[in-house]
Amino acid sequence: MLGLKLPTDPRWVNIVEGNIQEILTDHAYCEQKAASNAISTIVKFPEYPDVVKAMTEIAIEEMEHFGMVHAKIIERGLTLGKERRDPYVVDLINHMNGKYGGGPKENQFVSKMLIGAMIEARSCERFKILSEEIQDDDLKKFYWDLMESEARHYTTFLNFARQYGGNINVEERWQEFLAFEASLMEKYGKKETMHG
Repeated sequence: MLGLKLPTDPRWVNIVEGNIQEILTDHAYCEQKAASNAISTIVKFPEYPDVVKAMTEIAIEEMEHFGMVHAKIIERGLTLGKERRDPYVVDLINHMNGKYGGGPKENQFVSKMLIGAMIEARSCERFKILSEEIQDDDLKKFYWDLMESEARHYTTFLNFARQYGGNINVEERWQEFLAFEASLMEKYGKKETMHG
């Protein structure tokens, strides 16, 4: 359903299990960044009322998820670490901007939607792996519950790219982006972070 071309190496879960505080901290900030992305989309593209409505809902939901992850951190006697850079997301943005950046607002909109869709797709896949493979039963259920909303966000972003793509061949661009992301994933899946 997600269309990802290269699955995460299942050994990634073993790395995660070695540092639960790190994965939870990284996950919390991923949720915060997703909320910030939804807000910046509203600011940049206020002319689409349905996009504004959907991004408002996503921003609220992502911050609720941040709160849930933070509560899980506290519940385990851990503390939220410092925010960190997400090299995977930086690589996606650099690729999309380098290949399709600038130009008409419609082009910028499609790029932003496809980047959002890709991040949500990979996050959803990682949540699924955690819900199936992690030994911690509490986190198994936690990630299963969160997986559904990530999948919903993925389709929201992709559908908006298709809806407002105009003359852009969105399907072709998405397939190219999926191929790039698969090549990118060869260097990820080696750290106890959500996309690392």
